[in-house]
Amino acid sequence: MFLVTGGAGFIGSNIVAAIEERGLGKVAICDRLGSGGKWRNIAKRELADIVHPDRLFEFLGDNGAGIEAVIHMGAVSATTASDADRIVDTNFRLSVALWNWCAGHRVRFVYASSAATYGDGAEGFDDDNAPDALARLRPLNPYGWSKHLFDRRVVRMVADGEPRPPQWAGLKFFNVYGPNEDHKADQKSVVAQIYPRAEAGMPARLFKSHHPDYADGGQLRDFIWVGDCADVVLWLLEHDTQEGLFNCGTGGARSFADLAAAVYRALDKEPQIEYIPTPEAIRDRYQYFTEADMSRLRAAGYDEPFTTLEDGIGAYVKGFLNTDDRYR
Repeated sequence: MFLVTGGAGFIGSNIVAAIEERGLGKVAICDRLGSGGKWRNIAKRELADIVHPDRLFEFLGDNGAGIEAVIHMGAVSATTASDADRIVDTNFRLSVALWNWCAGHRVRFVYASSAATYGDGAEGFDDDNAPDALARLRPLNPYGWSKHLFDRRVVRMVADGEPRPPQWAGLKFFNVYGPNEDHKADQKSVVAQIYPRAEAGMPARLFKSHHPDYADGGQLRDFIWVGDCADVVLWLLEHDTQEGLFNCGTGGARSFADLAAAVYRALDKEPQIEYIPTPEAIRDRYQYFTEADMSRLRAAGYDEPFTTLEDGIGAYVKGFLNTDDRYR
């Protein structure tokens, strides 16, 4: 059985769907569903259990012998979150506790890190696993820092020969988009935020650039289709000798203007864009450029092509956003 924390969330629910579609075995998820529509992300899945986070370690105690891998996607994931105590409890302490449980019970452990660990990109986007390389990174917000804190703890434990799971991998997800993100409100991908305006024939709203090197709409990010992220997770589980920190992007940055244009063209409409001021609260914490160095994952043997921006947005718009059923 696979246990996916955050399994009703965006990336987590897509991983659950991929496991089921490939017939890899039973899946239990750990998540808070709340009173909104988050449950719809897993409504099509056959699940062994749905575990509330408060019961997670009770569940592990009762079912540990049957768990093949823990896929830890659960986190406070909002880049605008400001309660650092809550963020540390969820993103760092819980992750350390799961690592220790997996090490003690010989269970494989794959977890979500983030491209937010790279900060403004001044140190590049190389997923170097060396402790001194990680020490040079400066995340720009509490979310990115908490993910970085755990990455550094993991790498130090491994370097010091402390107990470790039989396989471990941390994935630095870049800008992910795709189905099952409706519950994320203002943290949804830019694709999902642009779609309603494009569908209504209104111009997309993008942030103005406040950096001299980037024109309005020319800010560059590495946008990755969520299905590719799920494929990387499952590839790692199928190749249990591969471990470490790995970037999970496409390796090619594209502009926000390109992204907006692709949404309109998926609807057979001419692109329209208006630029609005970037909120002052995030101007000094804004990533103007991200681009994953994918050489480590490629060297490990992952040779599947990544979905192009146009193909991914076309699949998302035509297969989900512009249909009666937006859920995978």
